[in-house]
Amino acid sequence: MAKTVHIPWYATVFRADAFAEALQEIAPLALRFGARDYAVYRSREDEYKFLQVCGFEEKLDWERYWNGPEFIEWRGRYGGWYQVPVLYTWQDVLATGRSEVAQAGEVAAGS
Repeated sequence: MAKTVHIPWYATVFRADAFAEALQEIAPLALRFGARDYAVYRSREDEYKFLQVCGFEEKLDWERYWNGPEFIEWRGRYGGWYQVPVLYTWQDVLATGRSEVAQAGEVAAGS
């Protein structure tokens, strides 16, 4: 069964835009640690609220990413840009789906 990690982040005052860029820097690194996918979401209701989602088959791969030197260095560099503690949650994926129309549109847009 696929698993997903949800990491809720909350940027500190006046850091939301810069923190958005910082998250886009660290999120793709998950793929090097065995993630099957990743996403970063920013709330439209609260521009300081972010959700990072990473899909992993093995929790050990997640732990290698989260506790690896790159993420440790990233947290050190941007530690003042988000509120602590950061409490991630490990989720089991029960169902997913995608519209064929959405998939076709994504391919066309990427062409």
